[in-house]
Amino acid sequence: MSDRVRVWCLRHAESKHNAKVPGAGKDSPLTARGRHQAIAAAQQLAAQPIIRIYSSTALRARQTAELLASFATAPGLAPLRITATPELVEALAPSYVLRAWVIQQDLGQCAADGETGQQVVARVTAVFQQIASAHPGETVAVAGHVASLTVALGRLCSLGSAVWGTPLPHAQPFLVEWDGQSWHCPTWPAVG
Repeated sequence: MSDRVRVWCLRHAESKHNAKVPGAGKDSPLTARGRHQAIAAAQQLAAQPIIRIYSSTALRARQTAELLASFATAPGLAPLRITATPELVEALAPSYVLRAWVIQQDLGQCAADGETGQQVVARVTAVFQQIASAHPGETVAVAGHVASLTVALGRLCSLGSAVWGTPLPHAQPFLVEWDGQSWHCPTWPAVG
């Protein structure tokens, strides 16, 4: 069996906080538009043999994962298992800190909560390594967040500063692959 692991990654769908709905907290639910985005992503991934979905513990990521699972499961089969993973939570990095992490490769700078870029990369990398160990030859999905996925996958896939200026759009799947030795991201998603 091949060690190749395919991970379909995506930023969560639009939430009330992202849409700047008055009174929406940072861990707010998806908007109607966000639900449509998550359903469209599920339809886009319908032909993929996804066996599990990993998500951040944030409500918006969990709801995105739930919609992916409900639309990706064939009728009569058990729903896809979702594993909520705290290590996939968002990095609370203002844009100047995220820029330092990605462009200047200065992972020592701290986010608003005191987390460094090194810590973000380490925690997200650990999840991807666990996925590679648990799913050789398989395909999974990951619903995460813009800053934590950007900085970690930029490092993990040796993309460097090429990910800067192209923030991950909501609920647009992109492939990250483990070939048994290293991680690769064939195409970083463009804002469309």
